[in-house]
Amino acid sequence: MKMNARQDEARIGTMTATGAFCGHALVCDPSGAAFFPELSLLVVSDLHLERGAAHARRGSLLPPYDTRLSLSRLASVIDRYQPQRVVSLGDSFHDRRGSAEMQDHSRQLLSGLVEGRDWVWINGNHDPDGVADLPGRALDQWDFAGLCFRHEPGPGLAEICGHLHPSATLRRRDKNVRRPCFAMDDKRLMLPAFATLAGGLDLKHRAFAGLFAKDRLTVHLLGADRVYSLPFNRLSG
Repeated sequence: MKMNARQDEARIGTMTATGAFCGHALVCDPSGAAFFPELSLLVVSDLHLERGAAHARRGSLLPPYDTRLSLSRLASVIDRYQPQRVVSLGDSFHDRRGSAEMQDHSRQLLSGLVEGRDWVWINGNHDPDGVADLPGRALDQWDFAGLCFRHEPGPGLAEICGHLHPSATLRRRDKNVRRPCFAMDDKRLMLPAFATLAGGLDLKHRAFAGLFAKDRLTVHLLGADRVYSLPFNRLSG
């Protein structure tokens, strides 16, 4: 049964985490995308498209379906929010050759998602040269509406970044459950990896030392179909 707009809004509201970051309304989606409704801006990070192909070039075979699955998920979240602007926060491709050598059907699908939108590709450590033959702008950093979009966390306020693939561990029913997560305090929002094939680094790893004020750090864990929000001090370990 097709839902009307109001029913669909109600369904989305039960599965997302809503709040604000640096004065802007924010929706954290269970896909790992962040949406700023007042800015009509969708943010994703670490797509790592063509990861299977990159490993194949190095002699390690992975299932070759990662790009197709990731683009299908991306198309779904774009259809849900209909953003005017999209930012991909770096490592959009798994290596320098990925965007140039992706298959035609994947390129056409991705180009169709970009078409008609203000699309920004942030350069990451895996794809520092930008993207090849795809619409949109490739930048090392994008400043918009008082927010700073970059791949790796750096100095300054109102930063939205990725790179570290944050995850968190929660104790439930006598066992630890580890899930990808958004991590947010009053100056930094870090997104989980959107990639189909992506590991995660636990928020208590030393790589996160000094990046967040732990007494103000909120964690939004990705469940199968919803987001679970809790303060950092509720995590296991």
